[in-house]
Amino acid sequence: QVQLVESGGGLVQAGGSLRLSCAASRLTFSSYAMEWFRQAPGKEREFVAAISWSGGSTYYTDSVRGRFTISRDNAKNTVYLQMNSLKPEDTAVYYCAADRGMATMLERNVDYWGQGTQVTVSS
Repeated sequence: QVQLVESGGGLVQAGGSLRLSCAASRLTFSSYAMEWFRQAPGKEREFVAAISWSGGSTYYTDSVRGRFTISRDNAKNTVYLQMNSLKPEDTAVYYCAADRGMATMLERNVDYWGQGTQVTVSS
């Protein structure tokens, strides 16, 4: 059974940084684009960032571009999300997702989801 396990969430002050990790198991990791989504309280889940299977292409939603960086280590079956200059509006549960083939950045195309990790940014 495929597992995606996120870690690294927590409470941070505005302007601070966090690094999320997502470790995949029982997955041909290098065959999947990896994505991060988030869901804030009372809001729908939204796309945050994606990285191609090779790591050669990255994509970001406008609100995080320049502050967040997605990366992956295929040897470790792990994808990362470095979050800098955090804002209170970044508060959400962050989900790791595996999207077979190309990154589509669409929830309906996600093959596997992690359980989520809470990120809270205080003002």
